[in-house]
Amino acid sequence: MSDGLDVSVIVPAYNEQDAVVGVLEDLDRVMRATGRTYEILLVDDGSTDETVQRSRTVEGVQVISHGQNRGTGAARTTGVRAAKGRYLVNIDADDTYPVEAIPDLLDRLETCDMVIGARTREAGTLRLLRSFAKETIRLLACYLTETRIPDLNSGLRAMRRELVEAYLPLLPNTHSWVSTITMAALSGGYHVEWLPIDYRKRIGRSTFHPIRDTYNYLVLVIRSIMYFNPLKVFLPASAFLFLTGFGKAIWDFVVHGPRVATATVMVILAGVQLLALGFLGDLVAKRGRV
Repeated sequence: MSDGLDVSVIVPAYNEQDAVVGVLEDLDRVMRATGRTYEILLVDDGSTDETVQRSRTVEGVQVISHGQNRGTGAARTTGVRAAKGRYLVNIDADDTYPVEAIPDLLDRLETCDMVIGARTREAGTLRLLRSFAKETIRLLACYLTETRIPDLNSGLRAMRRELVEAYLPLLPNTHSWVSTITMAALSGGYHVEWLPIDYRKRIGRSTFHPIRDTYNYLVLVIRSIMYFNPLKVFLPASAFLFLTGFGKAIWDFVVHGPRVATATVMVILAGVQLLALGFLGDLVAKRGRV
């Protein structure tokens, strides 16, 4: 329920004492200028520094605290469940995203379901590794959703409440939360737009883990598309096995005469099984959305 409130701004935070006050004050200033009714929710994910204490010094901010560190995705979910606005804005507490972009995001949200701030450059820690991993996963997501995705996992976005609530049970507790909601919205046929934004070097230390979080991003892309359109995964794999098997069969016939090796038959049968699993998964996915 929105309770007549226009916007809920959700700010997940973990050990962001050096940046959080400035971000919250900027949010209040920018949101006040929009003329919309709003609330600002700071969701602390078990910080061990003074993030909570300093956040409470900013007037009008509602502070919600996890008893322990559960993950930035869990903080976002907690914020969604506590929010009262019909529009939900997510922005990180590390001062990397421009607060001034939020009015534009909200204006665009009048004609679509989600607007994502697309970063024009990577400014995080381990920049080269992060850029390579994110670009690889982004291209895979583009292929699977048949959509050009400028930024898959931006932490700045505005969303309609009904979109987020539709997929809330699917969203993970990790950094992959934002990527999952992007994939879910695109695969579910929602209208998603991107707004180019600047991206600043963060204040404080990043919680991004290059190996663990890259693996999680990759898994979520495959998992999301399996949930919505499994044939995009199974059909190419099945076609690859078919072509490999028939190519091997022709080779066997040319080299060994009119007989086919057992391994060749197994490869072809594996292609048949994958195709059958793909159609079965597609049927289950479609029935689950009826």
